[in-house]
Amino acid sequence: MLLLEHDNTDNIGELKKGNRILYLDDVTVSFDGFKALNSLSLTIEYEELRCIIGANGAGKSTMMDVITGKTRPDTGNVVFGQAVDLLKMDEPAIAQIGIGRKFQKPTVFEGHSVFENLELAMKGDKRFFKTLFACMSGEQRDKIEEAMVLIGLKDFYKKEASILSHGQKQWLEIGMLLMQDPKVLLVDEPVAGMTPGEVEKTGQILTDLSKNHSVVVVEHDMEFIRSIAKKVTVLHEGSVLAEGSIKNIQENEKVRKVYLGE
Repeated sequence: MLLLEHDNTDNIGELKKGNRILYLDDVTVSFDGFKALNSLSLTIEYEELRCIIGANGAGKSTMMDVITGKTRPDTGNVVFGQAVDLLKMDEPAIAQIGIGRKFQKPTVFEGHSVFENLELAMKGDKRFFKTLFACMSGEQRDKIEEAMVLIGLKDFYKKEASILSHGQKQWLEIGMLLMQDPKVLLVDEPVAGMTPGEVEKTGQILTDLSKNHSVVVVEHDMEFIRSIAKKVTVLHEGSVLAEGSIKNIQENEKVRKVYLGE
């Protein structure tokens, strides 16, 4: 998980539902001659829940690496908001401006309570003495409590993270990401290893998040995708193979042949 420490969103343009928040144009990434991304173009809107699917090697992880600054493309453009060139920024700067990423394996502070995990993740000055002598404001406490309600862990706020189930740790990490005020959340395989009840709860959390954030979900579980998807992008060999509603994707002959194996 990438933690944000500062805010620098003045130049991303108006944040309004339906406006473009993230844009990849003709992005190519090669590793030893293999094109992990091949002229990939993709647009994400603000307050959109987008699901990204594709077989192993389709380019999903590389796409997220490019967005977050971990990998530099050979060619192409990556724009945040209306005019922020992400290719001119490093990973911390991209995180600071409002792009958060949650990896498949949760990383929480096991020896701290749920409340303390959220407090530690909160956006602000993380210098040692500033943290040591900081007094939490009412607004900050309200923000933590709102996050605990959203992720379904309000009754566990005093419990150490070590006792949480796998699914609950995933939710806690989502909550920690929210403490950084991201505009875009990239979520990698959020339901892997979860119980059916946890899967259902995770779908509700991500749906609720998309009311105030752009949420990009990369997932292999097609049943889960069907339960939450508004718009689906299918990647194949580093490019967009198809895009549309889950119904359109399921009926797309190219997708059925390449991805669904039919």
